[in-house]
Parts: sequence; structure tokens; C-alpha cells
Amino acid sequence: MPKKSERTRQRIVEAANRLFYHKGYNQTSFSDVVQAAAVPRGNIYYYFKTKDEILEAAIRYRTGRISQMLEQWTGSYKTPIQRLHRFLDILSDSSDAIMRYGCPMGTLNTELGKEQRDLQRQAENLFKVFESWLVDQFSELGYAERAHELSLRLMAFGQGINVMSHVHNDPAFLRREKERLGAWLDRLAEGNDECA
Repeated sequence: MPKKSERTRQRIVEAANRLFYHKGYNQTSFSDVVQAAAVPRGNIYYYFKTKDEILEAAIRYRTGRISQMLEQWTGSYKTPIQRLHRFLDILSDSSDAIMRYGCPMGTLNTELGKEQRDLQRQAENLFKVFESWLVDQFSELGYAERAHELSLRLMAFGQGINVMSHVHNDPAFLRREKERLGAWLDRLAEGNDECA
């Protein structure tokens, strides 16, 4: 069982992670994190000297969770096309949050990319974990030479769907576009390499 100090640190990271998604990194204050984590204000400085340090820990936390999830998918779904469809399910699984806040990875990278490039380079790792996993899936599907291009295309389509669904607050659009992407993946699995 983790020590009390480790549990407290984890509680701070998880609270900050939610706040950075819901409010944005720059709109979240130390006080917001203290209140959401339910820790005394002085205690937070024992674990983190700056908000940037909290963000770095939140990015590591998110990256670790994504890696565990992808590892589970790899073990649970026997074929690459099943795994790719599971990836697409993120859109519908997260529909309510996307309508309200957008994509957690996309919004963070966009926010940080404006004036905080060093932090954005760390947040980019959230996409890179997915990118690497998708490359493996497309390679196994028979597209090894184009696996990187296809993984970026799939992520780009997904991000576009996230943004437009959020902008228009339109879950029906999200569902339709997810189905269209799924049909494209099925065509790829059949050897038909036409664009989505």
C-alpha cells in the first residue's frame, strides 16, 4: 500500500490533471489545486515548488495511464483492426467531456503551444504514446511502410472531429464521423487504401 505522502502527492496530481483539462492550465491556480485536492496550502509546496512541476507530474500521470490502457487493448483484442476500432471508441466513450471541454490532449497542447513551448514539448508525449501504438497496429495490418503516415492521419481526423463536435456541441456529428472513420479502417483492412 502506498505511503500517506505518496497518496497525498497522487491526490494533488489527479486533482490538477482534472483542473488543467476543465479550466485550462493557465486558468488554474495553486489555490484551485489545493482546494480540489483537499490538502493544506502549505503541504502542496512540500511536493511541488511550481505549477509547472505539477503539470509535468500530471503529464507523466496521463502518459502512464494511456500506456496501461494501450497495453490492455493489445492483450484484449486479437487483431489490429479490432484494436484500431477500440481506439476510435474513445470518441464515443468521451463524448460528454468532448462536448464540454474538447479533447484533453489537444486542448492542453494548443494552450501550451502558444507561449509555453517547453511545456508543450512535454505534453506532446501524450500524442506520441498513441502514435507509436497506432504505428504498430497499421504495420501489423500490412501497411508497415506507411504506418506512421496512417497513424498521424487517424489522429488528425480524430482531433478534427473532437474540435468540430465541441465547437458545435454536436454529439450526432461525432457519431457520424466516427462511423465514417471506422468504415475507412475497414477498407484499409480489406486492402483498399482510399482516403477516409
